[in-house]
Amino acid sequence: MSELMTLAIDCGGGGIKGSVLDPRGTMVAKPLRVPTPYPLPPSLLVETVVGLSERLPAADRVTMGMPGMIRHGVVIATPHYITRSGPRSKVVPELVEEWKNFDMGRAIGRALGLPTKVWNDAEVAGTGVITGTGLEMIITLGTGLGNAVFDAGALAPHVEVSQGFVRWGLTYDDYIGEHERLRLGDAHWSRRVRRIVDGLRPMYMWDRLYIGGGNSKRITAANRARLGDDVVIVPNDAGIIGGVRAWEK
Repeated sequence: MSELMTLAIDCGGGGIKGSVLDPRGTMVAKPLRVPTPYPLPPSLLVETVVGLSERLPAADRVTMGMPGMIRHGVVIATPHYITRSGPRSKVVPELVEEWKNFDMGRAIGRALGLPTKVWNDAEVAGTGVITGTGLEMIITLGTGLGNAVFDAGALAPHVEVSQGFVRWGLTYDDYIGEHERLRLGDAHWSRRVRRIVDGLRPMYMWDRLYIGGGNSKRITAANRARLGDDVVIVPNDAGIIGGVRAWEK
């Protein structure tokens, strides 16, 4: 039996990247990245993914992660792609309507002619790093805050923690997103990360928390040391590597 190759696509607020993985989760091609285009109707995201796939080796199936509430490949809501020019810019009502209940799994599958899974991006990243033991959670730090929870390796129903309020009327996306890191600097921003971890811990009572995403490496050493023994920083490529393991769920 030939080995199945997986096209893994990780869609973010600032960039869309992809690679092809062998059954062991090893990339067989250097990851490619393109800036996330805005404004971004669903058809343009499909077109962008197809364009990336054409520059990568052939695959037998597709795993795609994207921000927002995704149920069975259908977009219930997505926070960044409904805006005029990217995160924190003006929301475009027409895009809200286009994205609502858009079946991205079916659209990507038809465009590429391959079996396709579309999940929340943090769910894919978490799948790439969990051990499958106990209650495990991942938060991803990038344009905003992503999250996913796993119980004994099984993916729990998604909760958009990013849209919850932290303080001063700010959501987690507002409070910990890339715009705030740039405004505050890494040291002050890292203290906010630690504050969020301390706040989520009594809510989820995890056995292990993973922190991933492109900004996880920005957490200062002093704050890393105070996160707790139940917290693990993981590489940003988990969003791609999880593309293979997602098919085992």
